[in-house]
Amino acid sequence: MQNVIESSKAIRIMLVDDHKLFRCGIKSLFDDKEGIVVVAEASSGKEGISKIISQNPDVVLLDLELGDINGLDLIEKVISQKPSVKFVILTSHVNEHVINKAMKMGIYGYILKDINSEFLDMIVKSVSNGAMWIDKKVVQILRELNPNVVPNTQVSRANFKNTHANLTAREYEVLKLVVDGKSNQQIADELHISEHTSKAHVCNIIQKLVVDDRTQAAVKAIREGIV
Repeated sequence: MQNVIESSKAIRIMLVDDHKLFRCGIKSLFDDKEGIVVVAEASSGKEGISKIISQNPDVVLLDLELGDINGLDLIEKVISQKPSVKFVILTSHVNEHVINKAMKMGIYGYILKDINSEFLDMIVKSVSNGAMWIDKKVVQILRELNPNVVPNTQVSRANFKNTHANLTAREYEVLKLVVDGKSNQQIADELHISEHTSKAHVCNIIQKLVVDDRTQAAVKAIREGIV
């Protein structure tokens, strides 16, 4: 039984996916997360529409393929009734037409299902505060479709270094691996260093980027365009 006490301060999320095992896996990630509560689940589009209207979640994580209707149709049917609900597509499909349509509908996130599970908690919290999260693979497609809206530019390493307390070359390497979701041991193995050294680099990065943990460091690095 979920031991998170639902309150007005908790982020109320809903899961819409026709695969029960996947819903169970996602739900288990949030069972022990402070400040987030799963208020409803749905295995089909029609059930999702009904529960979104009745439960009024803050954030909805939904798949595109729901058996009866697709995720975009679901959003279209409820967004006018529930304009405050923030929709995040969580899918394994990357389709230019779907991505473009979803963005025009005002979704707050487009995430591929191979995302590191550690990021999902942070993404939900960011989205609930009005931020948008788009998978890196999807960003590249958006850039190709809308070159004037999403320019294919990145902050230079020199500018990033000046802004973020002079990260070393090794710390840049470690940061890239942190963004890729690598553990301290995996970083150590890839860079041929000890796990202790790997952990020390991660700690230095967290301090220099003025964030609380490795997940926030990864998010900041992506937002600043370093990866």
